[in-house]
Amino acid sequence: MATYKDLSLIDRVFMTGYRFSHFRIDPVPCAKLSKPLAECRFALVTTAGLHAPGQDDFDYTIKRGDDSFREIPGSIQSNSLIESHRSRSFDHRGIGQDANLAFPIDRFRELVVRGVIGGLNERHFSFMGSIITPRRLIDETAPQVARMLREDKVDAAFLTPV
Repeated sequence: MATYKDLSLIDRVFMTGYRFSHFRIDPVPCAKLSKPLAECRFALVTTAGLHAPGQDDFDYTIKRGDDSFREIPGSIQSNSLIESHRSRSFDHRGIGQDANLAFPIDRFRELVVRGVIGGLNERHFSFMGSIITPRRLIDETAPQVARMLREDKVDAAFLTPV
C-alpha cells in the first residue's frame, strides 16, 4: 500500500496542506438490483478524464477542477479514447497503453457475449477526477448524468474512480 513517503515532494506538500471537503449525501444514492445481472443494462462512468476523438479535452485552466462530463458513445473503440486527466499524482502510462484499465468497455462487451450481463448502454460518461471543489459536481453535473442514465433505462452504473 502506498504511503505519503511514496509521493513526490510536491504532492506530499500539497496533500498535507490540503483542506479536504466533507460532503454528506443523505440518503446515500444506492439501490438494490430488481433483476438478475444477466438481464441488466449497464453504463460505465469513469473519472479518468477520457473523451472520444473530436470532443474537447477537459479544461486544465480551471484551477479547482473541470466539473463537466463527456458522453462516450457505446460503439467507441477503446484504443481511440483520449485521456486528458490533469493530475500528476498517478502514472498515466497504463491508461495510455490500455484504456480498459480505467474504462473497461471491452471487458463489459465480453460479459455481454458470455451472458453474464444483459447489455450495455448506448452511451457512457467520463468526468475529470481531480476536482478540488466538487460542490457543482455534486449539485448539478452528476445529477444531470444520473437523469440521463435513468432516461436510458440503465439498471446499473459501473464506476471507475481514478
